[in-house]
Amino acid sequence: MKITAIRLFQLEGAMPFEGEFWEERLIRPIDVYPEHRAEGPQHLPRRADGRYVIRSGFIEVQTDEGVTGLAGPITADQATIIAQQFAPIVMGEDPRATERIWDKIYRSQVHGRGGVAMMALSALDCALWDLKGKWAGAPVYRLLGGPTRTEIPAYASALGFSLEPERVRERARMIVAQGYRATKWFFRHGPYDGPEGVRRNLELARTLRETVGDDVDIMLDAWMSWNVPYTIAMAKRLAEYNPRWIEEPMMADKEREGCALIRRASPVPIATGEHQYTRWGLKGLMDSGSADILQPDIYWAGGISEVMKICAIASTYDLPVIPHGHSVPASVQLIAAQPINTCPLLEYLIKWNEIHQFFFKEPVKPVNGVVRLTEKPGMGVEIDESKVIERRDLA
Repeated sequence: MKITAIRLFQLEGAMPFEGEFWEERLIRPIDVYPEHRAEGPQHLPRRADGRYVIRSGFIEVQTDEGVTGLAGPITADQATIIAQQFAPIVMGEDPRATERIWDKIYRSQVHGRGGVAMMALSALDCALWDLKGKWAGAPVYRLLGGPTRTEIPAYASALGFSLEPERVRERARMIVAQGYRATKWFFRHGPYDGPEGVRRNLELARTLRETVGDDVDIMLDAWMSWNVPYTIAMAKRLAEYNPRWIEEPMMADKEREGCALIRRASPVPIATGEHQYTRWGLKGLMDSGSADILQPDIYWAGGISEVMKICAIASTYDLPVIPHGHSVPASVQLIAAQPINTCPLLEYLIKWNEIHQFFFKEPVKPVNGVVRLTEKPGMGVEIDESKVIERRDLA
């Protein structure tokens, strides 16, 4: 079998949704500047009929035997890199030789060991694993050595929900009623917001704990926007609400030393690694003692092939890996092939998945707080053509 073509295309559809989709945004590193701190949440474009416009890019690997592999969503920047830099390397290659293809591309990208180039490689790798599963007539988790279980517990990430206390209570009750035993929320305030920002951050944690009770985990995400002294001080004040972890308090290039300092002083566990790339980036966090929980993203850190290696290394440090939830279909396949102590949980971003899985015939969604494995070959997803209003080439 040989790769004969790589198709890169964008789909446009219309998503029905009542009200404003993004109600609030998370804190961002650039919010240190007042003019950016004052910015509100992004807005999805709407059609004249009130539905939201959804545009998603995808990659499809084609072969001379008619077997194909699908991955996405991807960005236009990723598509350009795949078309211009990766395609000439992989054309004619056996798509089942994922280790060979990954290594050839990695060696060609001496300035692409992270960022958009690594994200592009991650997407291509996931498409190849989808292809391998379809070729074998088996889900990817079986090719990876699984399953280790028949269902995976998920935690609900509330990115984009309002942080007004009454709305937090309403949504937190909804999440628990849907069967989730853990939920993650995103801070909006940081070191430059003064005592009022501290009060609001603590209010969020207190509201969540009072609403969900003591038997549901809460996690709190600072999205790279705090610093060492602020995080340590906040961790000591947040401890009474017993969060399962504080996530990503430092920017990625600072987190080895910074999170190591925080961990030594924090009564709350630290989760991070979402914005690190490859086994080398994540191993740096392990070596420096910077994380209690590792969170590589399969679509960013190097694909299925690379995150499998990250999990193997993490198991030698006895550290759990809970992949960032950019792609639930890929995360399910990888987690299902790992021991439960290595990958105990799946992240499910509630709003994000309405967008990211919009074009799939059967989106992967938790039911009663868990995702149950299926025997669908590959990643288990295919495009629902009935949702496609417009299709165009990306590169």
